[in-house]
Amino acid sequence: MKIKSYFNWSSGKDAALALYYLKQDTRYSVERLLTSVNRVHNRVSMHGLRRDLLMRQVAATGIRGTTIELPEQPSMEEYGNGMRAAVETLRREKFTCAVFGDIFLEDLRAWREKQLAPYGIKTVFPLWKKDTGEMLKEFLQLGFKAITVCVDADKLDASFAGRLVDADFLRDLPQGVDPCGENGEFHTFCFDGPVFSKAVSFETGEKIYREYKGPGNKKSGFWFCDLV
Repeated sequence: MKIKSYFNWSSGKDAALALYYLKQDTRYSVERLLTSVNRVHNRVSMHGLRRDLLMRQVAATGIRGTTIELPEQPSMEEYGNGMRAAVETLRREKFTCAVFGDIFLEDLRAWREKQLAPYGIKTVFPLWKKDTGEMLKEFLQLGFKAITVCVDADKLDASFAGRLVDADFLRDLPQGVDPCGENGEFHTFCFDGPVFSKAVSFETGEKIYREYKGPGNKKSGFWFCDLV
């Protein structure tokens, strides 16, 4: 029997490529896409993507989607409670494996594995330790298309928000910025590629700058490009 798996779906390029890889692996059956959503603004957490675009994207994969509904600025406790409730439900539905699109953040992987261990849920990371520059090139060669929806203002200027991810984008990234934004430098919306039955249409809207308070009340600024 194939391993019944759910995918922690961000709506971005890494998730789409990881799903592509896993669909080639006959050991797994991906039967759910799980996404955290800000219930106040109806947008994907961190990415800022509108819920309706997320739903259209998920529908194009042919896989059922489930959301974790979070408050406007969730604490770690609120995030943890929402995730645990979702995992408990998935476990009752006989899911035994969780899929992530992480590439090289060791601490994050260890944390994910620790959180899921009590539920007997194993983890799989299809992109783990891949060269991010080569991975982005492969992403484009496979026919995937993505656009940036959020960029860290400390790492990238506003011009990088709302840019198509292509060879020019990769060339223009400043030194020190990971080609896949694995350190949080940017987030994307993947709107076309081999894991979708059709492209997800949209138009680019306004760019918005927002600041958020982190640990120690340290402020972090981000540029968002609204897609409509």
